[in-house]
Amino acid sequence: MEATELIRRVRKIEIKTRGLSQHIFAGEYHSAFKGRGIAFSEVREYQYGDDIRNVDWNVTARFNHPYIKVFEEERELTVMLLVDVSGSRFFGTRSQLKMNVITEISAVLSFSAIQNNDKVGVILFSDRIEKFIPPKKGKQHILRIIRELLDFRPENRKTSVTEALRFLSNAIKKRSIVFLISDFMDHNFEDALRIAAKRHDLVGLRIYDIRETELPDIGLINIVDAETGEKMLVDTSSSYTRNSYRNSWEKRTEDLNETFLKLGVDSVSISTDEDYVRPLINLFKKRASFA
Repeated sequence: MEATELIRRVRKIEIKTRGLSQHIFAGEYHSAFKGRGIAFSEVREYQYGDDIRNVDWNVTARFNHPYIKVFEEERELTVMLLVDVSGSRFFGTRSQLKMNVITEISAVLSFSAIQNNDKVGVILFSDRIEKFIPPKKGKQHILRIIRELLDFRPENRKTSVTEALRFLSNAIKKRSIVFLISDFMDHNFEDALRIAAKRHDLVGLRIYDIRETELPDIGLINIVDAETGEKMLVDTSSSYTRNSYRNSWEKRTEDLNETFLKLGVDSVSISTDEDYVRPLINLFKKRASFA
């Protein structure tokens, strides 16, 4: 992509997503992802009604008078975006590609995070780790993330969610908010997901296209797998073929939702032909209600 075109697209996404994060998502994000950690603040004299479990026995013994430890909520969070950059992100049959939706959602989450004084980092993955951007604050850092999402060209085209989650577990030791953004054209990542979900607050965002859910009845068509390059001729006029295709999607969806639910991972599915604002707000409100 030419530099001038890249700058124009970055600016366009910044204007749209920054506005959304300021006027729509700011409060919802804060409520859904407020600091979960508790940090030690100070020691003060015991007062009637204080929780005796917070007594600092060392200080109490030194001064022969009861003192307690005071704790406060840790506000600053680290937000990690695990973004699938495999070949299937270039698929889209309606208004836009999955890649465009992924980029805008990542930008909205990033701007919402820095408004909340949180750091943002990114892991771009295919079936390997393509790029790691360490967590930082600031508008320029977010604009760099948007540029990478728009212009990045991965070396590989396949998907391994397991590789992304393993890298996350090794690279990010502090408990973080992790958005796993993918179409999840992958299998057998439950073990890695379980480990990551124990260490981090994990949220799954599934981006899909309507044509991945069902085939139209339009006769013979050539289909190319965006990740493997495999080509096949499909007769969409066959009701058996269409039903098998739809059943396969429903089974993958059921298995994925069951995995998320079993491991306590919040998730939402967003289609390329729908406005992503409402599904995200509903997710945030759901989290806030259980906070």
